[in-house]
Amino acid sequence: MKNWAGNVEYSTDDIRHPTTTEEVSRIVAAVDAEAGQIKALGSRHSFSTIADSVGTLIALDRLDIEPSLQFGDDGAAVSVRVGAGSTYAQVGAYLAAHDLALPNLASLPHISVAGAIQTGTHGSGVRNGSLASSVVALEIVRASGQVDIVREHDQDFAASVVGLGAVGIVTTVTLKVQPHFQISQYVHEGLSWTAALANWAAIMASGYSVSVFTTFRGENTHQVWSKRRLDVDGPELDLAALGATEAMVALHPLPGVTAESVTGQLREPGPWNERLAHFRSEFQPSHGEEIQSEYLIPAEHAVAAITALRVIGDRIAPLLHISELRSVAADTAWLSPSYARDSLAIHFTWKPMAAEILAVLPLIEHTLEPFAPRPHWGKVSTMSPAGLRRAYPRLDDFAAHLTRVDPDARFQNAYLKRVLPHD
Repeated sequence: MKNWAGNVEYSTDDIRHPTTTEEVSRIVAAVDAEAGQIKALGSRHSFSTIADSVGTLIALDRLDIEPSLQFGDDGAAVSVRVGAGSTYAQVGAYLAAHDLALPNLASLPHISVAGAIQTGTHGSGVRNGSLASSVVALEIVRASGQVDIVREHDQDFAASVVGLGAVGIVTTVTLKVQPHFQISQYVHEGLSWTAALANWAAIMASGYSVSVFTTFRGENTHQVWSKRRLDVDGPELDLAALGATEAMVALHPLPGVTAESVTGQLREPGPWNERLAHFRSEFQPSHGEEIQSEYLIPAEHAVAAITALRVIGDRIAPLLHISELRSVAADTAWLSPSYARDSLAIHFTWKPMAAEILAVLPLIEHTLEPFAPRPHWGKVSTMSPAGLRRAYPRLDDFAAHLTRVDPDARFQNAYLKRVLPHD
């Protein structure tokens, strides 16, 4: 079995498909400790080997756990409990039917809830934290088969939410909800880099969620996607006044690809779950044949970092489908790439050219080094364990936490043993 993009082939044929938390518990408890690793498998959208195993893979796609709402003292819904293998498309449709919403979505609604939060996945917006910032509780099956509930005020919560699949098998996730809202989405083309960099902070703050697409080559950005929340966003920034042209037809972010798979544009209002993601859930997400990398840096270094990447644009562009630049608000999960700092996320959607990508990533990481980059755990990077230790200030604390909750390293694998500190 391979991951969604086809760049990772899993190292085991022992793939289980439990339907209940109790079944997950029995599987975990029954796997011989001498046999090695147990890892959870979500929607297989990780491009790194973080979810690989030479032992047992527990696929969460068939967990039969119906969403359930929790209510506050005033009778209003405050959270929703969902199965870990549920996709954001499924959760979004359920919440929208109850006039509720999540604060944000990633580009793809196809990804599983637990897989997304465990790897630090995010959407965009200067006021929006990563998807993990919506979590208020996790149900986790430990190596003994014991089922623990970790809640947002518990001591272990910050170490568990973005847990890299190493704290156990997450079987349910409880997410904060808010009232339903609508989004209007539109796209501009041809914004010059001169105007973009001179007004970067204002552009990023001009909508509820804003993405700038580029190849880092040439004098203009490729596209600017603005998603405006109709109930809270203030006056919009007029990108036309900065020299951009608003698109009059729907556009795909990848050049030459038809727009049938993207969510509604052209300022047509629509529900949050049909606008915040870039792609419709009923279509193949993004391009398909691709590899992804991503680095998050402090937001205050955005202009300097983009300028530095443009200098090496001729090395990057031939390997790219497209790059996407987004803002992410700080959160509190220890291994979140936006932990404790507002961030610029620099995302690369590469062509399926693995050797060439692995050759250029050290150059990108070196170029970004002055800006303290943190790589996304579910995407491809070449950062050394020492570099990761510098990038993630709580990595040693996380490793110590794993010693307590998984002393036999049952939920680790070759990837985690390479990147985690071992003193």
